[in-house]
Amino acid sequence: MPRILALDYGKRRTGIAVTDPLKIIANGLTTVETSKLLDWLKDYVSRESVELFVVGLPTQPDGQPSENQQRVKSFCGELRKAVPDIPIAFYDERFTSVLAHRAMIDGGLGQKRRRDKALVDEISACIILQSYMESKAQIF
Repeated sequence: MPRILALDYGKRRTGIAVTDPLKIIANGLTTVETSKLLDWLKDYVSRESVELFVVGLPTQPDGQPSENQQRVKSFCGELRKAVPDIPIAFYDERFTSVLAHRAMIDGGLGQKRRRDKALVDEISACIILQSYMESKAQIF
């Protein structure tokens, strides 16, 4: 079954999360240097079935675009060209880094691990993906 893959796109590195095959749970997958991201994604989708990319859209707390938003949109244009069969959905990523740090504290990670920016990015991608899935869940 195809999965959903989420990206917390950053200038230097990008956190990546993916659903389980049943699309119930979001799991952190890895962090990739942003300069190598497009090649990494092309390789991943050649091996794994992905039905959707969910990309965190960086926005200021007041709803205005953040300075990174143009970079995200530019990258997504390249991604659409490289992998045209997989659609891209944007999801508001406000406060995901704060939530990632909170999850790390609540999970009992020590201060040294909480300073690991790659881990924060991966957890942020997981939060983006889980939030996206919850927003799309049907309520009966």
